Amino acid sequence: MQIALGIARGRFYLHEECSTQIIHCDIKPQNILLDDSYTARISDFGLAKILKRDQTRTMTRIRGTKGY
Repeated sequence: MQIALGIARGRFYLHEECSTQIIHCDIKPQNILLDDSYTARISDFGLAKILKRDQTRTMTRIRGTKGY
């Protein structure tokens, strides 16, 4: 449960709290790292999309690995 909450907190930070909003576009088990305390860390921002300051929405197509 704590790992899932950590992933949700990370996504919320990227989408809402970060000064430059980032849409990850490839959340999957291989892109979630765990530290020594099993705290989830989001990694691999290769397919990420950065939103402009005044941009409130974006259109994305299916990206990443099929099946996730």
